[in-house]
Amino acid sequence: MTSGAARWWTLAAVSAAVFMVMLDLTVVNVALPQIRNSLGADFSAMQWVIDAYTLTLAAFLLTAGSLADAWGRKRVFAVGFGLFTVASWACGMADDVLALNLARAAQGVGAAVLYAVGPALIGHEFRGKARGLAFGMFGGMSGLAIALGPVIGGALTSGPGWRWIFLINIPVGLVAILITVLRVRESRNPKAHGADWPGLLTFSGALALLVFGLLRGNEEGWTSPLILALLGGAVVLLGAFVRVERTRGPRAMFDLSLFRNRTFVGIALAALFANAAAIPAVFFEISAVQNLLHFSPWDTGVRFLPLTLTLFVFSALAGALTGRMSMRVLVFLASMFIAGGLALVVLADEHTAWTVLIPSMIVGGVGLGMFQPLRAAISIGVVEPERSGMASGINETFQQVGVAIGIAALGALFESRVVSAFAGSAADGQLVAAGQIDAVGQAGPEVLGAARQAFVSGFHQTMLVCAALAAVAAVIALVMIRTRDFHASALSAIPPELDDAEPSRPREVQGAHR
Repeated sequence: MTSGAARWWTLAAVSAAVFMVMLDLTVVNVALPQIRNSLGADFSAMQWVIDAYTLTLAAFLLTAGSLADAWGRKRVFAVGFGLFTVASWACGMADDVLALNLARAAQGVGAAVLYAVGPALIGHEFRGKARGLAFGMFGGMSGLAIALGPVIGGALTSGPGWRWIFLINIPVGLVAILITVLRVRESRNPKAHGADWPGLLTFSGALALLVFGLLRGNEEGWTSPLILALLGGAVVLLGAFVRVERTRGPRAMFDLSLFRNRTFVGIALAALFANAAAIPAVFFEISAVQNLLHFSPWDTGVRFLPLTLTLFVFSALAGALTGRMSMRVLVFLASMFIAGGLALVVLADEHTAWTVLIPSMIVGGVGLGMFQPLRAAISIGVVEPERSGMASGINETFQQVGVAIGIAALGALFESRVVSAFAGSAADGQLVAAGQIDAVGQAGPEVLGAARQAFVSGFHQTMLVCAALAAVAAVIALVMIRTRDFHASALSAIPPELDDAEPSRPREVQGAHR
């Protein structure tokens, strides 16, 4: 098999992987009401359906990248596909919410492998302008999956049922495993040292305690001993993680030397804030369309097509734009489009038609479509190709940590704002936040009106916070990203006239500082 054929087979396998991983991040959103009714779950349990996936996805990304560098990226990638496929079957067969969330956690581990190793495989096979186009395809599939999630989820939920949003992964996974085994070339870093298990335990423990504390804060009380212990334990474990990584030397899964590169830090932080805003926002928008406007899962998915189409188009354009505009400017603009789209959501309320959301979908879709491929390309563009697995894993970790924390923290904010705005009991307010507006409204039309207004109030306040988070990402990108930090293997995709290095200093290439 020629090297040219191998790289396109690699891109096909990675595209299938990122589509499955990102689809399962958003496909469940429109199915949550049916899952809640089918399994008898509450609002907190429904948040766990999303966060169990994103938490393990974030926790295992670093380890997946390190294992891929050491054991072989093709081998680890194939194993990740297998785990993701089996876990998808377990999700589809779950008969209670605990079994579902455990299967979702296992699915997240498989997703971590696919999402960390995929960009490293692309980085190994593609160079220069071709790399930019490949990452444009990668980002396009990511954006398409995020956008198509509501449509596919709505079709499957309204048709054969919510279990098929997971079972549909099985045939796709089997075909992708076959392509990986037969067509993808093996690559590894001969200097890699394998997994850092102490780092994995302390990092995943810190993240789990933090997310659990955020999810339980409203119910237990933010000053309760349990919540203070959970959040305090997260801080302690995070400190232990940093200390462990400093002493592990070359075996550390979290190479702290990468953080001497300002651009690497900037794109990691921008990914955290942008995804903490954008992905949870989709969850809340879908909830509003279903529970305020009373659209079915399928009708809800169809109404998100403006977002779907915009995401797909601008994900493809992002790769071409990297040769014409500064990376710093592109990420800044993408983040500001996300912020603008989220701010426009407040034009919708309980009295407006769904079409009021179209401007926000288009504007936000432009930003999110551009952001993801840029983030992936920049994260590995500042290191030598042999260490792309490590760099990719760290950046993806920041992204998924943002999603996990965003779902938990913004969910807590939304619930508290709804309860505060609702004139009834706190218990009824929690039902309103969970989307059971009509159930609360059975007490009378005045109660129904108050419940709908409370939902809108909480929704608007949460969306404005999401917009502010995306704006923070834009500022970080503008201040911290610079072309001269890129490694030589990535520089041929960036014309010299777009180099944003200071004129008084010669151009220098900064990889990962050892």
